[in-house]
Amino acid sequence: MINKKTPPSIDEWLKEAKADPVASKVGMFLVHNGVVRQTPKAKVRQGLDDGSLVKGMEFYYDAVKVDEAIAETYKMDGIFYVKVWLNEGQLEVGDDIMYVLVGGDIRPHVIDALQFLVEKIKTECVTEIEQKA
Repeated sequence: MINKKTPPSIDEWLKEAKADPVASKVGMFLVHNGVVRQTPKAKVRQGLDDGSLVKGMEFYYDAVKVDEAIAETYKMDGIFYVKVWLNEGQLEVGDDIMYVLVGGDIRPHVIDALQFLVEKIKTECVTEIEQKA
């Protein structure tokens, strides 16, 4: 079994991003932090309540697909900086699933890119198996 990873420091990520040669083009950074929640995905997304609660999840990802998603994000208007960290293995409620940092020129571009990248990761790059209590 794969052990979960230690999450990164967002402060360190932002220091690195602001020291990057592209930093002078960036007017905004957005960070997404996905966390294992107790409420099942089916209840939150589709309103389907079977009365169960999540106690944990198995989480895995395809690194090649993640790299492809990052490359696609860089092609979006005004996006100059992208960094992704994904956990893996057996996760518990409250554990970090992912961090995504996107930097770009203006707010609409950065919001669109973050939305695009997180959605792409969640739908095409990862496997999440909820374990119910």
